[in-house]
Amino acid sequence: MGIPLRDVTRSPAHRPVITFLIIAVNALVFLRELAGGDAFVKRWSVIPADIVSGHQWITILTAMFMHGGWMHIIGNMVFLWAFGPQIEDAMGPFRYLAFYLLSGFVASVAQIAAMSSSTVPNLGASGAIAGVMGAFLITYPRDEIRTLLILGWFIRVTVLPAGLLIGLWFVIQLFSQIGSVANIQSGGVAYMAHVGGFIFGALTARLFEDRERLAAQ
Repeated sequence: MGIPLRDVTRSPAHRPVITFLIIAVNALVFLRELAGGDAFVKRWSVIPADIVSGHQWITILTAMFMHGGWMHIIGNMVFLWAFGPQIEDAMGPFRYLAFYLLSGFVASVAQIAAMSSSTVPNLGASGAIAGVMGAFLITYPRDEIRTLLILGWFIRVTVLPAGLLIGLWFVIQLFSQIGSVANIQSGGVAYMAHVGGFIFGALTARLFEDRERLAAQ
C-alpha cells in the first residue's frame, strides 16, 4: 500500500484556500456525525434505493463530506492534501471547487447506478478525491510524490512518479470493483465511486485548467 504524503517536484504558487476549507468542512461534519450518531448518518448519507425512487437527492451533496470513522476521514484528507493544492493551483479556486463537487456528484451517480436497489448508506469524500487524482494524473504525471510504502512489515518513505502511484491506485480500484460485484449489497468500500470519480477527473481536467496559471508555473 502506498500513502501519498506530498508533491516534492513543485509547490503551489497560491495558497490552497479551497482545499483547506474542504478539509475543514469534512472535519466539522465528522464531529457532527460523532455527536449525532447513526440517526445523523442515515439522514444525510446516500441510500441508493432512496435516490432511485426520487427521494433525498440532497444527500448526494451532503454524503461527500461525511465519513465512516477516524481512519476513513484521516486517509481521505491525507490523499486530498497530497494532490489537491496543486490541482487547485492549476485550476484556480472557483473552478477547482466546481470540479471537486462535480467529481463527487459523478462518483455518487456511478455508485448508485451500480447498486440501485441497495439500502446501505454510502458516504465519504473519496469519489471527489478520486477526481482530483485523475486530474493530477493528466496535469502532472511526471511529478514525484513522497510516499509512505507499507508492504507487510516493510515500511519505507520513498519517492514515486505520480503516474505510477496514481495508475496503480486506479488499477486496484478497478479490479476491486470487478471482484466486488457479486457482494455489492454488503457495503464496504465504494469502489465504483472511486472509478467513476477518477474517470471524470481525468477526462475533464483540461476543461477546468487555467491556462494562464499553468503557463506561469
